[in-house]
Amino acid sequence: MGYSLSWGHLCSPFNINLYDRKIKKKCIAAGDDRLCNIGFSSRSNNCFDVKSLVCKVPKLISVQSTKTQFLVLLVFTVFFFVLSPQFFLPTEKIVEDSSTDNISSPTPTETEVEDSSVEIILTGDVMLGRSVMKKALELNDYSYPFVKVAPELSKADLVFINLENPIVKNCPIHEGGFKFCSPPESIEALLYAGVDVVSLANNHSGNYGEKGIEETVNYLENKGILVTGVGSLVIKEIGEMKFGFLGFDKAQQTNPILTPIETDLIKDSDSKVDILVVAMHWGVEYQNKALPGVRSLANQLVKTGADIVVGHHPHWVQDIECFEISQGVKESTPPVWTSFAPQVNGCPKGSKIVYYSLGNFVFDQMWSEETKKGLAVRLTFGGKDIINQELLPIYISSVGQPEFVK
Repeated sequence: MGYSLSWGHLCSPFNINLYDRKIKKKCIAAGDDRLCNIGFSSRSNNCFDVKSLVCKVPKLISVQSTKTQFLVLLVFTVFFFVLSPQFFLPTEKIVEDSSTDNISSPTPTETEVEDSSVEIILTGDVMLGRSVMKKALELNDYSYPFVKVAPELSKADLVFINLENPIVKNCPIHEGGFKFCSPPESIEALLYAGVDVVSLANNHSGNYGEKGIEETVNYLENKGILVTGVGSLVIKEIGEMKFGFLGFDKAQQTNPILTPIETDLIKDSDSKVDILVVAMHWGVEYQNKALPGVRSLANQLVKTGADIVVGHHPHWVQDIECFEISQGVKESTPPVWTSFAPQVNGCPKGSKIVYYSLGNFVFDQMWSEETKKGLAVRLTFGGKDIINQELLPIYISSVGQPEFVK
């Protein structure tokens, strides 16, 4: 019985290895859908039109039997492994030299270094309910909140947000109050923006009870978005790096502390990943400086194992601190973590960073200038080290729709 070769499973725009995700996101952000996991170059950062080069080949070949298929494959094998070297190899005689005197280790090119690096973006509070939801419904466009920032977010290998509302079926439309929610369709906005991990450790995730949290987790995970802040570690692997994410809610506490269970969770998580990012919902709303008690908890977090701490809840942007470890004068003296403000080029190599509050990112608090401001952070990792930090200020000029500003 005759049949035709089918390559459809190879030529899907989204069928690509996670290692190449950075390039995939860049191509999608540029509107280039010519992706295929064969004929794709992660080194040159290019998207080849492999559909015309490879995927259309089966259309030119009609395989009527297994015998015919064998002959076709045999012809291709002979060409590539027997004939092609005559065309591509140099014509002059090659003299083999068994000595190793003139052999040197290759120096990585800038492109290779760039390809081995990993970029993650951290954002402030994201709330898709209330007036943000109403506006999206009016425009019949759930991607509305991220239209102006998605191209930049999509370039990163990983995007981590604090999701300030549960996602539930039959979410009512409303503009006021403090009971937030958004419908399952709102996940389209997160996917459009390239969000990979969300924290639900905040004071609004439980607005619809435990059932609402369970619904939210199920909806997000079914769409491939990881969820933390519900009592467990989630891990995202990019290349050879393992990034871990945790979240804890300590909102409106002037002197927050970790419970023994939370301390053990951080220590255990630190041993399982290369970089541990901890989202903290802490502090008091509408303040531009972190409370002393919050700073004390930050010190405890980095001592326990957090590499990056990203704060939420105040709705205003707050300060940033670097933490470095210093050994005591005597060997018996335990090491001490000291904090200091970052320099112009960020925190020193090997230090840990605490962002006390990134303010709002997607929110409808249009009644003050400070609540319309926010900060996203792009961190570039070379191995376990942060080799670049870029602060990306945002401004919400339209309800729930941020844009990057200088």
